[in-house]
Amino acid sequence: MAGQRVMGIVLAGAEGKRLAPLTADRAKSAVPFGGLYRLVDFALSNLANAGLWHICVLTQYKSHSLDRHITTAWRLNSLLGNYVTPVPAQQRRGPHWQTGSADAIYQSLNLIDDERPDIVVVVGADHVYRMDPMQMIEAHTAWGAGVTVAAIPVPRTEATEFGVVRRAAAGHRIEAFLEKPADPPGRPGQPDEAFASMGDYVFDADVLVDALRKDAADEASQHSIGGDLIPMLVRENAAHVYDFLANRVPGTGEGDHGYWRDVGTIDSYFDAHMDLCAAQPMFSLYNDEWPILTQAAAQPPAKFVHDDGDRVGRAVDSLVSNGVIISGGLVRSSVLSPGVRVDSWARVERSVVLHNSRVGRHAVVENAILDKNVVVPEGAAVGVDKERDRARGFVVSSGGITVVGKGQVVTP
Repeated sequence: MAGQRVMGIVLAGAEGKRLAPLTADRAKSAVPFGGLYRLVDFALSNLANAGLWHICVLTQYKSHSLDRHITTAWRLNSLLGNYVTPVPAQQRRGPHWQTGSADAIYQSLNLIDDERPDIVVVVGADHVYRMDPMQMIEAHTAWGAGVTVAAIPVPRTEATEFGVVRRAAAGHRIEAFLEKPADPPGRPGQPDEAFASMGDYVFDADVLVDALRKDAADEASQHSIGGDLIPMLVRENAAHVYDFLANRVPGTGEGDHGYWRDVGTIDSYFDAHMDLCAAQPMFSLYNDEWPILTQAAAQPPAKFVHDDGDRVGRAVDSLVSNGVIISGGLVRSSVLSPGVRVDSWARVERSVVLHNSRVGRHAVVENAILDKNVVVPEGAAVGVDKERDRARGFVVSSGGITVVGKGQVVTP
């Protein structure tokens, strides 16, 4: 490992259709999460905390807010040669946009040529987790692998939504990589579990470049890392699997060790927020040894006012960001982003409320997600009557979560 040059590539071009309407005018990886953060901050924090400071973020879909966030929040020390830079789709390889995750990197091979790394770490930008990629790189190097795939055990019944690794009975070499199989293979010794790919990879740079060029020349390929590149390297006996549960991140305890969530749907996005709210959260944002990094707006501290009979400003089992004012209302099991206002006698319960939204007097928000700048007027309710929510044009997820799009006003 000593002396090796490592480059990070973050794949942040996904459209995120299943997160609509939160992705109506922003990339999936730019969706706010956890009050202060954006989804991309988790991947970038893992790389930065591990000392990997040469990072390119490949963007494509509605990337303006993502590009702005990266260029303002993620400014590393250029004097020391460190950088996090957004790289938009550039059509360097012909007049077409990125057609898959492998093609996204292939179209930006100039980045690898310029950096000349020995190792390339490729990660997705829309997962909530902590991971020390240096531990995975060390395992990859020790094994002499061409590519190492991070994987996590999941119930076989859930593995149909992931790329699934079939590992050799002894060791860590991958025998097969199956993209969203109908009948996922069980793990050795654990037949009810499958190894699901997390979308994080460590490549030897020359192996990656060679595989990308072969894939680009294959007209039958979908140009996907999981669907095409990894199976190719499995056939060449160059692919190994790294068990995410072996990764030990400083500051994590048994409660949140091994936590990983793919927040690709409204329900998974909502559930991951609820994981933050418990007294002993399944994923803790309060780990000073491996912080989730971002840049927060310069706003005053949160404020709770009024203590008069039933007009009490309070929040229970909730995350309340800077600039929030809870003025005589009740917030329970919710996450409030900066600038939110909750007025007197209002109730916000099991909800995610994004920046600068306003909940008026006597209003109710329940089992809902409010995007930025939403107004819930006095006496209105959202999330309580799902049929009425649908009739008003709001998205209601299969799990019963109402989503109000950016800037909308909820009619009483």
